[in-house]
Amino acid sequence: MTPAGIRRIALGLKEVVEQAHHGHPDFRIGGRIFATLAYPDKKWGMVSLTPAQQQTWVREHPGAFVPVKGAWGEQGATEVRLDAVDEEALGEALTLAWQNVVAKGQTRTSMRKPRAATR
Repeated sequence: MTPAGIRRIALGLKEVVEQAHHGHPDFRIGGRIFATLAYPDKKWGMVSLTPAQQQTWVREHPGAFVPVKGAWGEQGATEVRLDAVDEEALGEALTLAWQNVVAKGQTRTSMRKPRAATR
Protein backbone atom coordinates (compact mmCIF):
# COMPACT_ATOMS: atom_id res chain seq x y z
CA MET A 1 0.00 0.00 0.00
CA THR A 2 1.16 3.54 -0.66
CA PRO A 3 0.36 6.90 0.95
CA ALA A 4 -1.68 7.69 -2.17
CA GLY A 5 -3.67 4.50 -1.62
CA ILE A 6 -4.49 5.24 2.01
CA ARG A 7 -5.41 8.80 1.01
CA ARG A 8 -7.73 7.52 -1.78
CA ILE A 9 -9.50 5.06 0.52
CA ALA A 10 -9.85 7.51 3.43
CA LEU A 11 -11.11 10.37 1.26
CA GLY A 12 -13.61 7.98 -0.36
CA LEU A 13 -15.45 7.66 2.96
CA LYS A 14 -18.40 9.98 3.49
CA GLU A 15 -17.63 13.58 4.58
CA VAL A 16 -13.93 12.98 5.23
CA VAL A 17 -11.52 15.89 4.99
CA GLU A 18 -7.75 15.85 4.99
CA GLN A 19 -5.93 18.20 7.34
CA ALA A 20 -2.69 18.03 9.33
CA HIS A 21 -1.81 17.40 12.96
CA HIS A 22 1.72 17.71 14.39
CA GLY A 23 3.11 17.79 10.85
CA HIS A 24 1.34 14.60 9.74
CA PRO A 25 -1.47 14.46 7.18
CA ASP A 26 -4.65 13.27 8.87
CA PHE A 27 -8.18 12.31 7.93
CA ARG A 28 -11.16 13.62 9.87
CA ILE A 29 -14.89 13.34 10.12
CA GLY A 30 -16.83 15.84 12.23
CA GLY A 31 -13.57 17.39 13.40
CA ARG A 32 -12.24 14.09 14.81
CA ILE A 33 -9.16 12.31 13.50
CA PHE A 34 -9.64 8.66 12.54
CA ALA A 35 -6.40 8.06 10.58
CA THR A 36 -3.03 9.66 9.86
CA LEU A 37 -0.20 9.24 7.39
CA ALA A 38 3.54 9.30 8.06
CA TYR A 39 3.30 8.36 11.72
CA PRO A 40 5.84 7.61 13.09
CA ASP A 41 7.52 7.95 9.67
CA LYS A 42 6.64 7.73 5.97
CA LYS A 43 6.48 3.92 6.05
CA TRP A 44 3.54 3.99 8.47
CA GLY A 45 0.02 5.24 8.98
CA MET A 46 -2.31 5.10 11.98
CA VAL A 47 -5.95 4.12 12.44
CA SER A 48 -8.09 4.80 15.52
CA LEU A 49 -9.59 1.46 16.50
CA THR A 50 -11.18 0.36 19.75
CA PRO A 51 -8.89 -1.69 22.00
CA ALA A 52 -10.86 -4.86 21.13
CA GLN A 53 -10.64 -4.12 17.39
CA GLN A 54 -6.93 -3.42 17.76
CA GLN A 55 -6.34 -6.82 19.39
CA THR A 56 -8.12 -8.54 16.50
CA TRP A 57 -6.24 -6.65 13.77
CA VAL A 58 -2.84 -7.14 15.43
CA ARG A 59 -3.56 -10.87 15.84
CA GLU A 60 -4.92 -11.39 12.31
CA HIS A 61 -2.35 -9.17 10.53
CA PRO A 62 0.76 -9.31 12.75
CA GLY A 63 3.17 -7.83 10.20
CA ALA A 64 0.92 -4.92 9.29
CA PHE A 65 -0.80 -3.67 12.48
CA VAL A 66 0.98 -2.70 15.72
CA PRO A 67 -0.37 -0.82 18.77
CA VAL A 68 0.99 2.73 19.10
CA LYS A 69 3.30 2.93 22.12
CA GLY A 70 1.92 4.37 25.35
CA ALA A 71 -1.52 5.56 26.38
CA TRP A 72 -2.76 6.27 22.84
CA GLY A 73 -2.05 2.68 21.88
CA GLU A 74 -3.83 1.40 24.97
CA GLN A 75 -6.88 3.33 23.78
CA GLY A 76 -6.77 1.68 20.33
CA ALA A 77 -4.45 3.87 18.25
CA THR A 78 -2.90 1.38 15.85
CA GLU A 79 0.08 1.84 13.54
CA VAL A 80 -0.21 0.40 10.03
CA ARG A 81 2.93 -0.62 8.15
CA LEU A 82 2.07 0.44 4.61
CA ASP A 83 4.39 -1.98 2.80
CA ALA A 84 2.91 -4.93 4.73
CA VAL A 85 -0.83 -4.25 4.44
CA ASP A 86 -3.04 -5.09 1.48
CA GLU A 87 -5.74 -2.80 0.18
CA GLU A 88 -8.64 -4.90 1.46
CA ALA A 89 -7.36 -5.05 5.05
CA LEU A 90 -6.49 -1.35 5.05
CA GLY A 91 -9.89 -0.45 3.63
CA GLU A 92 -11.64 -2.47 6.35
CA ALA A 93 -9.49 -0.94 9.11
CA LEU A 94 -10.07 2.61 7.81
CA THR A 95 -13.81 1.96 7.62
CA LEU A 96 -13.87 0.68 11.21
CA ALA A 97 -11.88 3.71 12.39
CA TRP A 98 -14.27 6.01 10.49
CA GLN A 99 -17.30 4.27 12.04
CA ASN A 100 -15.78 4.59 15.52
CA VAL A 101 -15.36 8.33 15.11
CA VAL A 102 -18.80 8.84 13.54
CA ALA A 103 -20.33 7.09 16.56
CA LYS A 104 -18.68 9.66 18.86
CA GLY A 105 -20.30 12.60 17.03
CA GLN A 106 -18.89 15.97 16.10
CA THR A 107 -16.50 17.90 18.26
CA ARG A 108 -17.65 21.21 19.72
CA THR A 109 -15.06 22.99 17.57
CA SER A 110 -16.41 21.47 14.35
CA MET A 111 -19.95 22.60 15.23
CA ARG A 112 -19.02 26.28 15.68
CA LYS A 113 -20.17 28.68 13.03
CA PRO A 114 -17.33 30.10 10.96
CA ARG A 115 -16.22 33.54 12.09
CA ALA A 116 -17.11 36.47 9.91
CA ALA A 117 -14.16 38.01 8.10
CA THR A 118 -12.79 41.10 9.82
CA ARG A 119 -11.25 44.05 8.09
